[in-house]
Amino acid sequence: MITRHATRPGLLPIGADVKILFIRLRLIGDLIFTTPAIRAVKQTLPNAHVSYLIEVESAAILARNPYIDDLIVVERPRGIRRLQYDFKLARRVRAARFDAVVDFHGGPRSSWLTWRSAAAIRIGYALPHRYWAYTHRIPVADRPPSRHSVVNQWDLLAALDDRLNRKPDPTRDSVEMAEDPAAAMAVSRRLAAAAVGPTDPLVVIHVSAGNPFRRWALDCFIETIKTLALSDAQRRFVITAGPSDRRAVDKILFTVRAQLGQRAPTMIPGDGFNLPELRSLIGRAALFVGGDSGPLHLAATTSVPIVGIYGPTLSARSTPWRSPVYPTEAVDVGELSCRPCDQRHCEPGDFRCLTTLPPSTVIAAAERALKSRNLKPND
Repeated sequence: MITRHATRPGLLPIGADVKILFIRLRLIGDLIFTTPAIRAVKQTLPNAHVSYLIEVESAAILARNPYIDDLIVVERPRGIRRLQYDFKLARRVRAARFDAVVDFHGGPRSSWLTWRSAAAIRIGYALPHRYWAYTHRIPVADRPPSRHSVVNQWDLLAALDDRLNRKPDPTRDSVEMAEDPAAAMAVSRRLAAAAVGPTDPLVVIHVSAGNPFRRWALDCFIETIKTLALSDAQRRFVITAGPSDRRAVDKILFTVRAQLGQRAPTMIPGDGFNLPELRSLIGRAALFVGGDSGPLHLAATTSVPIVGIYGPTLSARSTPWRSPVYPTEAVDVGELSCRPCDQRHCEPGDFRCLTTLPPSTVIAAAERALKSRNLKPND
């Protein structure tokens, strides 16, 4: 608790041994986008005890984060059990006696837990029906849609300490997820079993998306894989997807093999990788290609060249947040009157932000990224 140093209005005392809780539920990408803020707070307030409340599905992202002292990993039960669980969780949070709680999420559950914490400083976004939960409300109404999510979440930090009232920089304040050595070994064994050597150029292609609005057509992924494989016979491919899209991976593997015959490359289905293993797999690759989803932002925690495919979202808002030294290509169809959208209803009805994006554009970006990877800094 706050026991020493003079306080400033609405801010934590400089140098105090304070207890801070961050909350971010669901969505792997948005959770990764908070990691620069965690680092900045801990570096600014090194004596602070930093806790993070996170759901079990994405807990591995922060499990090895050096700037977090305590992870509060929670479940997401349904029905009456959810009410019972959350009231018990709220009592646990309140008993911890946090000095400040930062709600990165802004949803009903996270705002309620923030309020129930009874922390003296409760920080969140000024969203409708959420005002009551916070002592410090950060305006969101005037934010442009192209403003990056990392910057939006960073806005919450100034209410903790005015030294954090600065603009984050992707080189200094990059996203991070520490590699798990056990996961790296598991990935190496699996690749070796598929006859993929440590020097083979590996291309990881993620074909899933968080919702249908962000999903590029399977035929486009098939054409991309075929062209990349035929341009360099040494390339190996891992095709990853979410649990519900395993059939899509099977279709891609079958079609590429059927159409290329003996010229088909080594391709591995990427099912069964957990989050630490997926991060290690991507870090081992020569290239990552995928839509605006969690694995794209896992890739941003590594130095792998990235090709991000954007449909209803803007790359300016969710491009991988890391040093520009690492090759990163953003591919989209350009300006459309309906972009960006809320991803609840396609106004034109034809998903043109992705259906009109040809494989040739993604292939060209992939080749540029691969070439950039092989260039020396002075080339």
